[in-house]
Amino acid sequence: MSWTDERVETLKKMWGEGQSASQIAKELGGVTRNAVIGKVHRLGLSNRAGSGGASATKAAPKEKPAAAAKPSVPKPAPKPKPTPAPAASVPAVKEEVELDENGIPISAARRAIIPAGQPLPPQPSANEISPEALAKVSEVEKTAKRISLMELTEKTCKWPVGDPATDDFWFCGLGVQAGKPYCEAHVGVAFQPMSSRRDRRR
Repeated sequence: MSWTDERVETLKKMWGEGQSASQIAKELGGVTRNAVIGKVHRLGLSNRAGSGGASATKAAPKEKPAAAAKPSVPKPAPKPKPTPAPAASVPAVKEEVELDENGIPISAARRAIIPAGQPLPPQPSANEISPEALAKVSEVEKTAKRISLMELTEKTCKWPVGDPATDDFWFCGLGVQAGKPYCEAHVGVAFQPMSSRRDRRR
């Protein structure tokens, strides 16, 4: 279907009379409501000339949703009322907050960090690691780059050394083995077959 001059004139006339896009599409035939709306906008006919009554009827429903929206405004108002009750309980929790030596509150995350002097979580024992791997790690750690957490990249060994709660804590920092997070020496300690670990325990 193409928009002939005759069809465009019919569209303009019916649009000016206040007919809906669906009615115009039905009258023209072979076009959809959306095609009529598109043509109306392209022709710049968005504002109807003789549609004072039509716009008035459309304006009335617009007011109704606004009136309907007004009752919904008081509904959220009761929701904030329960909110102050939990806020009142928050200060009670704040009173119980533990402070460090500098007066800074200790968060749960900080409490989870093992303080210096406390035992670290279980590490592989020496009899679970092959003597060759241990010797290699000792040698590598002498030449390690000793980088901080902020200096780690995809290409640096992420093997931690020392107690994280002390200043003498660092990461290896040497080049990683392909597809692994650690250098060759630390891969030898971290990724060991279970069978060889069991054999060394005996």
